[in-house]
Amino acid sequence: MRDWLWIGLLLLAAAVLFFWSARKRRQTGLPSGKIVYADTDAWQKLPAPLFDPVLRLTGKPDYVVDIGGGVRIPVEVKSAPAPTEPYDSHVMQLAAYCLLLERESGRRPPYGLLRYRDRTFQVDYTPALEESLLELISNIRAAENCPDGPERSHAQASRCRACGYRQHCNQPLD
Repeated sequence: MRDWLWIGLLLLAAAVLFFWSARKRRQTGLPSGKIVYADTDAWQKLPAPLFDPVLRLTGKPDYVVDIGGGVRIPVEVKSAPAPTEPYDSHVMQLAAYCLLLERESGRRPPYGLLRYRDRTFQVDYTPALEESLLELISNIRAAENCPDGPERSHAQASRCRACGYRQHCNQPLD
């Protein structure tokens, strides 16, 4: 009888741990699937960044999840509360990870996930988004070749004041 009690307690503990882990996973915003890449040394030795030598583009998504059939999607985690819509810079960062995953594996991710503190956005990796990303990369490469650098964006005075290049800038706001 005693053995059955221990077996029952172990089964109960296993069930509690299973439900607790499922709840924790839902809280992370990660989809179901196998996590195959994590940019944290808490899970594994830090993996090498993804790299495309043609575009000279490199990146390390926070997570890559295999959602089945060898299809992998990137997950980028942000610590801030979610905006109404994801920021363009975050969308482009996620698109870059999608492109890098496609170049690495030969399989196009259908989407990526932007996980903010209180909300997750699914961003479809469409041909239009890829085209916007490639145009952005092209513009960045062209700006790198400008002798005086690109014109500064002064849309936000606070960003100008906090800029690490402010002391060297010939276009400060004030």
